[in-house]
Amino acid sequence: MGVGMHIVYLGFAGSIPIEAEAGVQLVRLERFAGVLAGCHLAIEALKTPTGQTLYDARLDLMTRVDGFTPIGHCSSPDPREAVRQAFDAAERLLGDANRELRRSATE
Repeated sequence: MGVGMHIVYLGFAGSIPIEAEAGVQLVRLERFAGVLAGCHLAIEALKTPTGQTLYDARLDLMTRVDGFTPIGHCSSPDPREAVRQAFDAAERLLGDANRELRRSATE
């Protein structure tokens, strides 16, 4: 069974290309399925003072050990790029935690 994901759009309707990008990025986290129960992705459209739309992606991981683990906000004028940045940060965090666990097991 794979890692599940719930997506919420705030301030805009979302789109199939954004959901497709999130699905592609979720595949990157499948290798952590032993510790990752699922994730919640929120993408919010924000207006800057200059009127430009900026997309803020927030990814929260649901781990089997620690429960809820929030990943920092990632923003970009391109919502797909904001999603990629959020998953980059999650992959780094999970990879670091995985390496730390392996190191502890060998000591």
